[in-house]
Amino acid sequence: MPEQPRLPDEPGPPPARSRRKWIIAGVVLLVLVGVFLVRRGKGSTQLAAGPGAGARVVPVGVTPAERRDVPIWVEGLGNVTSLATVTIRARVSGQIVSIALQEGTRVKVGDLLVQIDPRPFKIALEQAVATSNRDVATLRNNERDLIRYKDLVGQKLIPQQQYDAQVATVESAKATVALDKAAADNARLNLQFSSVTSPINGLAGVRQVDLGNLVTPTDTNGIVVLTQMDPISVLFTLPQDDLPRVTAAFAKGPLTVEAWDRSGLGKLGEGKLTVIDNQVNPGTATIRLRAEFPNPDYRLWPSLFVKARMHLQTLQNVVVVATPSIQRGPNGTFVYVVNPDSTVSVRNVQVDTVQGPVVVVGQGVQPGDRVVVDGQNQLRVGAKVDPRAVPLAPSQPAQQPPQGETGQQVDPAQARSGGPQPPPKSVPAPQGAPAPQQTGTRAQPRQQPQGRTAQQGGPREASAQ
Repeated sequence: MPEQPRLPDEPGPPPARSRRKWIIAGVVLLVLVGVFLVRRGKGSTQLAAGPGAGARVVPVGVTPAERRDVPIWVEGLGNVTSLATVTIRARVSGQIVSIALQEGTRVKVGDLLVQIDPRPFKIALEQAVATSNRDVATLRNNERDLIRYKDLVGQKLIPQQQYDAQVATVESAKATVALDKAAADNARLNLQFSSVTSPINGLAGVRQVDLGNLVTPTDTNGIVVLTQMDPISVLFTLPQDDLPRVTAAFAKGPLTVEAWDRSGLGKLGEGKLTVIDNQVNPGTATIRLRAEFPNPDYRLWPSLFVKARMHLQTLQNVVVVATPSIQRGPNGTFVYVVNPDSTVSVRNVQVDTVQGPVVVVGQGVQPGDRVVVDGQNQLRVGAKVDPRAVPLAPSQPAQQPPQGETGQQVDPAQARSGGPQPPPKSVPAPQGAPAPQQTGTRAQPRQQPQGRTAQQGGPREASAQ
């Protein structure tokens, strides 16, 4: 068919480039509409399924609150010190002719340690005794003359002056005899000092002299050092803030003190508090105390570094929760409690005392309440949880002594194993619900000052989101 001629006013056909732009724009528009419809469909499906179907169940560890007796301990660093340390020195000069002591062995009072050559002292004693005997004979002769002079002066046969002179001679002879007796006693004492004996019951150290050495009383190092080992004492320090509680408890009776090794796992001995120092160290804000320990097996050694733990009192029939359950928010301390429907709620609690793995609470929870001890950082008020039972640790573990009032936190794994664990991370305060109101007025457990043996710890801090 022949092509129709175009009218003068009729527009020509659109160029090919313009048609391609329109095609590309249409394809992009269709893709965007498709993506929007797909996402909208997924959202509608989730809404139709309901909020419960997609809600996340959080696995947590829970421990029920209990009512029990809780012993209160305080802890400090200390060193073992002997009640008596004696440097044995010669009290007379002479040559050592025999050594009876064995290094590192136990000695008793009166045991012979070293024998100094006694011959010079025996000779001096014999001379003193002989001189004393001579002067005693002279005294007796003068006394007989005095008796004769007394009769003669009565008969006026001799002058009174001669009689008085004889009286003075007798008195002088008596003084000479007394002086001779003292010299003999001194020689006898020097002879006794030539046998060096132990003045205490203790342990002999390393001998400083050998057989044949010449010793004098001015020797600096002496012969040997004896150290009393049983009983023995421990000097330890506590923060000055503990002083009122310690003095109040000490006034009621003797306080039990336990000595543990540096790891805190081995108990070395148990003794009694004997002395509270009469002043506080202003440089460290600590008070020094001394406890005395029986030490028959020598487990405590002088200058040994130990951890001293002192029992102050036992709180009777109080409510306790696991230490890791305590959280801290902007309005005070709180815990997460698992409800019967497996959801969690927040309870504000009043912390009275932190004692190692357990915390004594004054109010906020009741015995039997299931308190969350693990997984708090994933919780919000009303969250659904899958509770896993964790046993509440004893107040004083069998293998590890109780930590101080501000002891290191114990997480559930630590409560089961009894071993120290690193402190958990801080847990955020609950979101989506009003912050718990602080009901208690007591101060929160304080941190220990520098120098105390218990590690820094206490309720974990939670930052508000």
